[in-house]
Amino acid sequence: MENPSVFPLGKPNDAFAQYFEGQSYLAPLAGDDQVNVANVTFEPGCTNHWHIHHGICQILLAVGGRGYYQIEGQEPVELKPGEVAYIPPDTKHWHGAAPTEAFAHVAVMPKKEGASTEWLEPVDEEAYSRLA
Repeated sequence: MENPSVFPLGKPNDAFAQYFEGQSYLAPLAGDDQVNVANVTFEPGCTNHWHIHHGICQILLAVGGRGYYQIEGQEPVELKPGEVAYIPPDTKHWHGAAPTEAFAHVAVMPKKEGASTEWLEPVDEEAYSRLA
């Protein structure tokens, strides 16, 4: 796969593969005991499952290709390079590539004692396939 961003593609995201439909790649960029910053690249058609970050927010900086994110109860939002998504703490959401295009985002995740991620069901395949 051709890397859609200037950040490293990284390695196959095997540790979290069970929470993705399709292939993703993870490239850690920076971090300490306060924050984690990583580039996540999604092959065309790849999404992560619905999930909730309990106790922390997530910031997604779109850096390549075209993708989407969706907060439960809202319509999916397209993401292109230079656009930012803020996911509030304790919010059910998903993100990933467009059905026919690769996508990369830098994920910024604060670290906080007691914070956790709850992985849920896959994105509805029929609804996802309707995204342009």
